[in-house]
Amino acid sequence: MADMATEPFDPAAMRVSYAEGVLDVTDLAPTPLEQFQDWFVTATQDERIIEANAMVLATADASGLPSTRTVLLKGADERGFIFYTNLGSRKSTELRSNPNASVTFPWYALHRQVVVCGAAEEVDRAESLEYFRSRPHESQLGAWASAQSSRIESRATLDDRWVELHEQHPAGTEVPLPDMWGGWLIRPTTVEFWQGRPSRLHDRLRYRGSGSLIDAGGWTIERLSP
Repeated sequence: MADMATEPFDPAAMRVSYAEGVLDVTDLAPTPLEQFQDWFVTATQDERIIEANAMVLATADASGLPSTRTVLLKGADERGFIFYTNLGSRKSTELRSNPNASVTFPWYALHRQVVVCGAAEEVDRAESLEYFRSRPHESQLGAWASAQSSRIESRATLDDRWVELHEQHPAGTEVPLPDMWGGWLIRPTTVEFWQGRPSRLHDRLRYRGSGSLIDAGGWTIERLSP
């Protein structure tokens, strides 16, 4: 039997005082994309944050049953936020039946988070191919090896498929873009910037609007109660 933890299990007793900074309307950039890029660069430069582009994606099926998982941001431009995945996965299946989605960037070390809400749509195949070609060879093979979210008999099933693919497409050869793999673009209607403050009186400033993320005229900035 494994040793029992020496510390009692008591999540309610855990306390962190958030005092890394403040956030005021006057601190914000005119557009949500500019503000996101500013915070994103800060997060990438902080060695305490391992993957600044990691974001928790929330989706829901047609009945409203939610699910979450962590994915990696691979693009952010005037249209919105982009990630890539298996198009037969649970997340993709849910986004087709219910395009409403949200992502959260949890930059805990900075006592910051960014919450994006909007509607998702599939990225066109040309854009997906361009990104697929930029991936390492092994990652390209990984997209073929896994029928993401489907049940498999064992780990050996996955490993055997990996070996088979390596034989078909050795290093230095071109790997075709899988039909079941591509990108999703989330077009935001809100982008919230959250800065932790003492006494749980956090700063929450939200851009609300639609359209281009670089069009200052299309967004209203509002402060939310913590």
